[in-house]
Amino acid sequence: MRKWAVPSALILLCLLSLLSDQGRKVQANAEEGAVDPPKVEEKIGAVPNGLQTDSDVVKRESESISSRSLRNTAEKFEFQAEVSRLMDILINSLYSNKDIFLRELISNASDALDKIRFLSLTEKEVLGEGDTSKLEIQIKLDKEKRILSLRDRGIGMTKEDLIKNLGTIAKSGTSAFVEKMQSSGDLNLIGQFGVGFYSVYLVADYVEVISKHNDDKQYVWESKADGAFAISEDTWNEPLGRGTEIRLHLRDEAQEYLEESKLKELVKKYSEFINFPIYIWASKEVDVEAPADEDESSDDEETTDNSSSEEGEDEDAEKSEDEDTEKKPKTKKVKETTSEWELLNDVKAIWLRSPKEVTDEEYTKFYHSLAKEFGEEKPLAWSHFTAEGDVEFKAVLFVPPKAPQDLYESYYNSNKANLKLYVRRVFISDEFDELLPKYLSFLKGLVDSDTLPLNVSREMLQAHSSLKTIKKKLIRKALDMIRKIAEEDPDESSGKDEKEVEKSGDDDEKKGQYTKFWNEFGKSIKLGIIEDATNRNRLAKLLRVESTMSDGKLTSLDQYISRMKPGQKDIFYITGTSKEQLEKSPFLERLKKKNYEVIFFTDPVDEYLMQYLMDYDGKHFQNVSKEGLKIGKDSKIKELKESFKDLTKWWKDALSSENVDEVKISIRLDNTPCVVVTSKFGWSANMERIMQSQTLSDASKQAYMRGKRVLEINPRHPIIKELRERVVKDPEDEGVKQTAQLIYQTALMESGFNLPDPKDFASRIYSSVKSSLNINPDATIEEDDEVEETESETKESAGTAKDEAEPAKDDSDTEPSDLKDEL
Repeated sequence: MRKWAVPSALILLCLLSLLSDQGRKVQANAEEGAVDPPKVEEKIGAVPNGLQTDSDVVKRESESISSRSLRNTAEKFEFQAEVSRLMDILINSLYSNKDIFLRELISNASDALDKIRFLSLTEKEVLGEGDTSKLEIQIKLDKEKRILSLRDRGIGMTKEDLIKNLGTIAKSGTSAFVEKMQSSGDLNLIGQFGVGFYSVYLVADYVEVISKHNDDKQYVWESKADGAFAISEDTWNEPLGRGTEIRLHLRDEAQEYLEESKLKELVKKYSEFINFPIYIWASKEVDVEAPADEDESSDDEETTDNSSSEEGEDEDAEKSEDEDTEKKPKTKKVKETTSEWELLNDVKAIWLRSPKEVTDEEYTKFYHSLAKEFGEEKPLAWSHFTAEGDVEFKAVLFVPPKAPQDLYESYYNSNKANLKLYVRRVFISDEFDELLPKYLSFLKGLVDSDTLPLNVSREMLQAHSSLKTIKKKLIRKALDMIRKIAEEDPDESSGKDEKEVEKSGDDDEKKGQYTKFWNEFGKSIKLGIIEDATNRNRLAKLLRVESTMSDGKLTSLDQYISRMKPGQKDIFYITGTSKEQLEKSPFLERLKKKNYEVIFFTDPVDEYLMQYLMDYDGKHFQNVSKEGLKIGKDSKIKELKESFKDLTKWWKDALSSENVDEVKISIRLDNTPCVVVTSKFGWSANMERIMQSQTLSDASKQAYMRGKRVLEINPRHPIIKELRERVVKDPEDEGVKQTAQLIYQTALMESGFNLPDPKDFASRIYSSVKSSLNINPDATIEEDDEVEETESETKESAGTAKDEAEPAKDDSDTEPSDLKDEL
């Protein structure tokens, strides 16, 4: 120890002597007045123009900016991770859109303002006085130097904070950072300033961070993202009082961010609902009074003199007026460019307020601003709520008054969503379709979560553990909102108590609202029943249909069940192309006669719907055009089966080539001789027609889904009775077979099926017409006498064409090259 003590003491003395000599030189230069000291305002806590500097500071800053190098006097630090790897993670993996750099900076500024506001709740003096106490964000542009500045009056950062916060990513190591980003634990990078901050290098090649904390001096952090950053005490910039100012020296390819319109657009898009006011130093033209030129003033005087002499007024009055005009200087209006702070986020974040405090007009205005729909129509409904628990978020959902034209076009291929995602009032994405299922994509609104991470990519956010919880709660609230529309609609109040009807009838605006909703978005509810097995019963309560007893109005399944006959176990329905067609269907004859209610499904999606909606409230659904229909008990059914046993067996054999599985007695017919029904789990006639009309349908692959066809006959119909008598007399009668075939084809067509051979059906109809008109079946069609003349005329026209072709052939022989070129 003694060996090294003496040399170290000598080195220390040398350093002290050098520093004292340098101090004397600086003092001598100061006395000579070579350099003025930097100006510091008397009231540090109240800086009116924190983004302005004096002339000397501008000179020194311009030299530093031109060199684009770190200050020699600054304390330098090395990033511990490879910068190339670091920037690759931040730029390529996280940030695919350069515009979000402003979102990140405003978000960080908002966090800093939140912190100082929280501290001021217990220590009011931390806010300071004057402008420093104003919690706001300011944006300013310098087009000549290509500098974009953003300042906040937040909590600020000490020297240690600058090193720690702005070096978080590099300090933790690249591999550790990647693992943290990909982990599924409590991932929350909102408070880590470094992640969002480094997005500035998407648009800037040199960045300065000037920060002042109440407990420390004002420091400058600077870096070029080249592996090092430097920190030095700030003695040349204007004192901030408190807060942080970030200066971005923009790249050549990022000059668009020097335009006020571009920055206004970004703030409106990403940070419109930040809790603190955001101002931009904007320029505008105003009309200013300026002295008029001498020539113009003399012309005015001559004009006034001429007009006054012509009028012939009192001379004394004229002299007094002239004296007044001489005293007042002549002025004119000129355009002058001025600058002032302009507020950008003037739309209040109403979801942060209590729903009781927000009026209907405010909700409507907010919807128009959010959906960019500035018409007079109000949203059909809205839901404003706060979710608490493991995942906390606030949300506002709206039901639009009309459905978009392309709502169901490319339904399963589009990722379009109308729900905006915010994290702590910062806009993240409006293309985030994981918050709501596709069938609720017509809803508009936003979700503001304090649990989700802010500074990660969309792909990483999709895998976040909190997202499923948010989605589950949003679906429940959305369905409750839609159900509330129906409950408040007087037209939906049938079957309720009279008091409830009176309450709902007080508001005429809500009358017919659910019918309007169903006409616009009813298909979405049906798609939800198909896709969402968890909420299928809740969605089924929102289903509306027309039936044989609804008198053209929509009815719910609950209302249908309330009208069911005693002993009825199934909910009857039928599918088809239109209500008018279904009302005349032979499948409804017996049901309507016995006063059973049948639901009409006329939308193509209804066929898929009923494959998933098997039952409701303990009642099974029964398609009346399929097997399994039960309508009470018929005591004579056994006798009828035995009486028509010969006919059913004979008819089945006669239709062996028609793929008919069975012929049996029907319990659903009244006036029609027969119909064709399908098996319970096969396709109905309507479904077959839908599948055959598909563009890429394959008939060979659809065969196994076609239901087995069953011919049901009406034993009470005279045609069936007569056919039975004919079969008993002569089963081999060819005329009877032809008649039975014709009856089957007619029933097939009336039941909604496509005829496999329309030509055969037409020929049978014509034969039947001949028989009814007593025309001989062997009668032939008269030949046309003009056939020979037509043939001769054809020969003559062919000869003429041949004669005309011969000169053309000669021309082609003489000019082969021209013809070749023409071809």
